Amino acid sequence: MTDTALRQDGAPLPHIEEKGAFFEVEVLEVQHYTETLFSFRTARPQSFRFRAGEFVMIGLEGEKKPVLRAYSIASPTWDEALEFYSIKVPDGALTSRLRNIAPGDRILLGKKPTGTLVSEALRPGRRLYLFSTGTGAAPFASLIREPDIYERFDEVILTHTCRTLAELAYTEQLVDAVRQDPLVGEFANGKLVYFNSVTREEGPRMGRITDLIDTGKLFEMLEREPLDPSRDRAMVCGSFEMLNDLKHLLEARGFEEGSNARPGDFVVEKAFSGEGI
Repeated sequence: MTDTALRQDGAPLPHIEEKGAFFEVEVLEVQHYTETLFSFRTARPQSFRFRAGEFVMIGLEGEKKPVLRAYSIASPTWDEALEFYSIKVPDGALTSRLRNIAPGDRILLGKKPTGTLVSEALRPGRRLYLFSTGTGAAPFASLIREPDIYERFDEVILTHTCRTLAELAYTEQLVDAVRQDPLVGEFANGKLVYFNSVTREEGPRMGRITDLIDTGKLFEMLEREPLDPSRDRAMVCGSFEMLNDLKHLLEARGFEEGSNARPGDFVVEKAFSGEGI
């Protein structure tokens, strides 16, 4: 079914068409941050529902079958469009083509979002840490734009670690926008804390997030107490190595991993595609 209705101003609605297990949706906006990072927004079918922090399969038509990968949804649940944040891999099966999309192009969108980075998978707590590297910040871009997350926690700390300062642009712009947003700004101001660091060039804050936690430097710079499972909760999304290191680090401090079926003290996104897409 193709949506051919018009908006109130007479302009045609963006293309949305059902294709079996997928929607074919129109690309609305594309923003490039570096030679390796970009974000894009697409039309959102009215029937498409998701929880903040979930991922969905997206892709492009191929010669024989679609090329698909799991992508975290970066937009909040109340947004009329869908946002995604992506790496560009020159020889990647999907991103070598996806990096060239422009407004008006069409991509495939799965109909069944899922994932573990949802607030329901965590026990109640006072402080929520969102640990991310690279494009692993995408699901947290959705979460920090949800009023509900600020009702559940007294403080939300987003950490983002990248190789270079330029690669931090997405979350820097995101946090600024959240604090000025008419819907969530009043909740975020005073509760949302942003911390970033780089690993491969000089910057105000340097170091891998796991090293900063292990040495205690993260908490010194944040002026917060070290991680404590009686108070703190955590979500983790990033490279495969970072996921494993942080999982072990949290468990060594007494944190229990949670899931949709059994809430815990922390959750990790195992389906994150990382570098090879």
